[in-house]
Amino acid sequence: MPAKPLAELIRFARANSPFYAELYRGLPPDADRIELLPVIDQAAFWAANTWPDNRVLTGPLTDAGVYKTGGTTGVPKFSPWTRTEHADSVTAFGAGLVRAGLRPGHRVANLFTAGELYGGFLYIENALHHAPVDNVRLGVGGAAPNPYIADLIAGFDVQVLAGEPMKLSAVAECLIERGQRADGVELLLFGGDLLFADLRPLLSRAFPKAAVASVGYASNDAGLVGAPVPGDDVRVHEAFADRTVVELLDEATGEAITAPGRPGRVVVTNLFRTLMPILRYPTGDRAEWTDGGCRRFRLLGRSAEGARVGTVTLPTEEVRAVLIAADPDRHIAGMQLVQRRWDGRDGLILRLGHLGLPPADLADRLVEAVYAALPLYPSEVALGSLHDLAVEWVPRSELVTNPRTGKLQQVLDERPKD
Repeated sequence: MPAKPLAELIRFARANSPFYAELYRGLPPDADRIELLPVIDQAAFWAANTWPDNRVLTGPLTDAGVYKTGGTTGVPKFSPWTRTEHADSVTAFGAGLVRAGLRPGHRVANLFTAGELYGGFLYIENALHHAPVDNVRLGVGGAAPNPYIADLIAGFDVQVLAGEPMKLSAVAECLIERGQRADGVELLLFGGDLLFADLRPLLSRAFPKAAVASVGYASNDAGLVGAPVPGDDVRVHEAFADRTVVELLDEATGEAITAPGRPGRVVVTNLFRTLMPILRYPTGDRAEWTDGGCRRFRLLGRSAEGARVGTVTLPTEEVRAVLIAADPDRHIAGMQLVQRRWDGRDGLILRLGHLGLPPADLADRLVEAVYAALPLYPSEVALGSLHDLAVEWVPRSELVTNPRTGKLQQVLDERPKD
């Protein structure tokens, strides 16, 4: 599907989506510039984007692939893509794989997560299928045992592994424990999370001749965002020309950032998705421009929209609702999600403000409540991918606030920056 001019897309969304009609009710009829549009409030967007009784979609759901966003809470969020929208997206993404290092004839093992409406595996499989160079696709999936993958690498002379960073590192660890290394692997393509520096030595031991690159930047909800940029910095991506508009907005003021090196939250507009329009949608990530033309950006971590730990997304408002329900005596007087990394794994700290010291057993009860509402987190803990949730009680006044506005910083990413 060819990209629509922005003005036409705005008119289409206003005319056919009840959500956008209400959101843009106060705008002039001829509003045609992106800076005139309000940034989408995710809570309102997903409250309207339900099944049934959907108020976001611009037409009936009759021909689409439906995927689930990464939150995995008790209220799943579904993102439909029409046939043509999906084909256009994976074609552009497949071209990006060549920039990441995919070469003609490469044998690629796809280790991304499949099933239960997750889109990662299928998206990468289709991107490889539509890539502009020949390649051999091995649909392994993220649930495959690591010894099986290690055997497949040797038996089928696999040259490329594509997967989430923790899955790639688990395969590497399996090889090292066997006293093996995969010299034939030429390229490691990671996606779904940032690849931190503490995993590099492990990957280098198992795959000593492999380059490391981002598979690209996309999501089931926001859609196509950025293509990988060749070079040593695997966090740098470039907006897809004529398909995606990427903005970086100041997290305190909402103003557009145009200067390189100044962090802001990533907001994306998709120019070819019309069934579920994406117009100034916050991805939940932070980034900084690396060029003066505002085309290339470096990902810095998650923004205040929610915490992402490994492959698990924890929306702040959903976590807060769980904690409040599990704290009937109201000991909690503020909440921050703190992302940390130690011993080669991510972990999440629930930093909770208090006015008086809470009961000693409350922390355990709160963690159990979050686990019950977000079952993907404890399942990743059981797999050894994440540390257990931890609670850190602090006086309410010690919760970190924005020095410019005094607003509470809901998510703090204290993980390494390289």
